[in-house]
Amino acid sequence: MAILENTYAGLFCPAGGFHIDPLRPVDRALITHGHADHARAGHGAVMATAQTLDIMAIRYGEAFAGMRQVATPTRIGDVDVSFHPAGHVLGSAQIHISGRAGSVTISGDYSRTANPACAPFQPVPADIFVTEATFGLPVFRHPDPLDEIGKLLASVAAQPERAHLVGAYALGKAQRVIMLLRDAGWDAPIYIHGALQRLCDYHIAQGIPLGDLRPATIDRSTKAQFAGQIILGPPSAFAATWAQRFPDPVICFASGWMQVRARARQRGVELPLVISDHVDWPDLTRTITELDPAETWVTHGREDAVIRWCDLQQRAARPLRLVGYDDEAEA
Repeated sequence: MAILENTYAGLFCPAGGFHIDPLRPVDRALITHGHADHARAGHGAVMATAQTLDIMAIRYGEAFAGMRQVATPTRIGDVDVSFHPAGHVLGSAQIHISGRAGSVTISGDYSRTANPACAPFQPVPADIFVTEATFGLPVFRHPDPLDEIGKLLASVAAQPERAHLVGAYALGKAQRVIMLLRDAGWDAPIYIHGALQRLCDYHIAQGIPLGDLRPATIDRSTKAQFAGQIILGPPSAFAATWAQRFPDPVICFASGWMQVRARARQRGVELPLVISDHVDWPDLTRTITELDPAETWVTHGREDAVIRWCDLQQRAARPLRLVGYDDEAEA
């Protein structure tokens, strides 16, 4: 019996009787993190870190699963299970499973870049390493995120009459951008769209010092006060009239995909900020090399390039070709 099987609902551990980040409701699910393409509502039982369970409750309501269990090292069926930080977003974890058939680490989404808004990635060796490949092409080499924030602050200083609107996903990216701004010396208030409020409040409650955050509520009488200010909102809000209410807004977007100029143009982004919470090509290949698994399984992303790299390195690898995962999908 294999330690993991690829089923219609996603990865399944037959010896433990559970799925990992299933694509549809199942009896028992282990969840790596709170982004909507990994954490879905409707499971019979969910095991995840305490922060991921809280985030799922914020996004889906308290009744998002029949039963909730905080992840601790435990035995489920015939396998031992443990959760380890992934460095992706608050509460994100890799899931390590070991049993008679061997061991496997499912990374979920992960990052090796320092992120003050969540716990850092922890290498977890196993016979099989399941890696994402969101940015699994050699062209993707993410710059220093503080340099990207420097571009934003330089633009604010050069155009004080304009508002700078930064598109950032509600879970993880928004809080990371805020922390980067604080680290870069921006002590002024940061204005946020209402869709970001509850998750920002939760991060603050968890000890993440986001500083002075204020509602980005605007009308004719308040428009002038947003000149020279930084406003964060979910990317979906930028297609609405909300974004155009601000004074001559500079549209920015914080994403690893902003390295692709065509994507920036398609979104009408004037100032792309290449800030990602996923591994880029150097960190992805470095992680595989460091962990040195007997086999690497590659999923949701640029699988073929990673498989080719593994072949050239004489490393056993296989694509999972799971469907239903998107980059930092939001509820």
